[in-house]
Amino acid sequence: MREYLDAAAFKDMILCANAALEHNKQLINELNVFPVPDGDTGTNMSLTMSVATAELKKITPATIGEAADCTASGLLRGARGNSGVILSLLFRGIAKRLKGKATADAKLFAAAMSDGVDAAYKAVMKPTEGTILTVSRVATSAALEFAESGSDLELMLSCTVESAREALADTINLNPVLTRAGVIDAGGKGYLVMLEAMLASLRGEAPVYSEEPAAPAADEPREKADFSDFDTGEITFAYCTEFIVSRENAKSPEGLRAFLGTLGDSLVLVDDDEVIKVHVHTNDPGVALTQALTYGSLLTVKIENMREQHSHLSSDTASIEDDGVIAKPEKKYGVVAICAGAGMVALFRELGADRVVAGGQTMNPSTEDILKEINRTPAETVLVLPNNKNIIMAAEQCIPLTEKEVVVIPTKTVPQGVSAMLVLDDSASRQELVQAITEACDATHTALVTYAARDSDFDGHKIYAGEYLALLDGALVGSFASTAKLFDELSWVVDDLSPSIITVYYGEDVEETEAERTAKMFKDCFPDAELSVVNGGQPVYYYMISIE
Repeated sequence: MREYLDAAAFKDMILCANAALEHNKQLINELNVFPVPDGDTGTNMSLTMSVATAELKKITPATIGEAADCTASGLLRGARGNSGVILSLLFRGIAKRLKGKATADAKLFAAAMSDGVDAAYKAVMKPTEGTILTVSRVATSAALEFAESGSDLELMLSCTVESAREALADTINLNPVLTRAGVIDAGGKGYLVMLEAMLASLRGEAPVYSEEPAAPAADEPREKADFSDFDTGEITFAYCTEFIVSRENAKSPEGLRAFLGTLGDSLVLVDDDEVIKVHVHTNDPGVALTQALTYGSLLTVKIENMREQHSHLSSDTASIEDDGVIAKPEKKYGVVAICAGAGMVALFRELGADRVVAGGQTMNPSTEDILKEINRTPAETVLVLPNNKNIIMAAEQCIPLTEKEVVVIPTKTVPQGVSAMLVLDDSASRQELVQAITEACDATHTALVTYAARDSDFDGHKIYAGEYLALLDGALVGSFASTAKLFDELSWVVDDLSPSIITVYYGEDVEETEAERTAKMFKDCFPDAELSVVNGGQPVYYYMISIE
């Protein structure tokens, strides 16, 4: 029976947890589909922990408080990825509770774990259940419950591990993304691996590493995620952005938290006495870093393109398809569409697109990206919908590079691509189909609403940073200080088109209620037009408006 945890025992537990994470990192990576299917959670947790253990190995801590503080400090500075930052927070709470303590009994250590969970939930802007947060919370609740009447630390940690296992098994039911993929949460798995290793250390046992698992039963979670089940277009914010900024003034980090919350998602901000650690997924890492500089000097910066990470993983899990193998034709026509935004991806799939490539105004796919999806399309003739004028040439370059019959439809906007899908007819000849699509696209006008990030000039029109812009078929309608003025002007221009069908696709930065108000304005202006509102989730453009 062990009633007290001292510095040496705590240090050994951390070293053992680090070794276990390093051993299991690939297993954890293969589960990583949330929040982004980029397959790096195990690597991030392992690298995060390795920085802490490197610091811990340099000292011989005299107290458990000193050991915990060294661990937490190393974790904070080495934190990588969403899971790594959350891991640092869990131990930061532990360190604060154990500060100045020579040893810890079961009750104190359970309370320290609870402080860690509280710190993690507080720092994560939008906590999601079915993740490492859930597993740590449930596990800690078991520790607290045991500590109310029990004093055996080994037994308490054993109860904690069992509760963590149960919570991890349930993540597949709590998180829709995990349910879709058929896997448990990667971060939660990493946390369980650590707890199991810490328990083994406390018992004086070497951690037991499982061999290659047998194939799961039909009703059991998969051991690995199939990353090809996910499309890069579903990754709304492309860049995993992490940095540490020194605190050189009295500005509240809550201002930075609020600002970054408008730039992306998966935001975790850790406010330390000397530094601020930030993890955020965004499409504007430069803007995030510029804002951070108003607080102090940047000490570390890491930016990774998660769409690229996912593309590599998808090609690995679909190697049979990608190793130069051309999909055999199973039908007359197939479609490869290019768009950005989860809603747009879902729409094209619903309309019958075989493959969707991530791309748009700020992220043009390569010829190789498009070619890969053409080859994977099981059709005699593959229609490619670029849906952006800047992507047409890259698509056309695929024609001589494949054995497939390829027709690039020069759609310049996503609404034109949708119109093309709506007239797709397998019974038509190639000439008839191309003609029908061309006519449908010609009859589809597109209005785009965005904002000016900086001062600029557009065809002699002066545009100022922060203004809202409206374009119709590529021509500038105007720049406006308010959306109300913009839509008023836009409605006058659209009136000349005598619209019969209007579809409002709203972007990732627009709330549904706001989109409904915008749609009502169009309905009031054009009462005879058929109007619908669709959550496109597209970046850059607040609205894409299809006018037919």
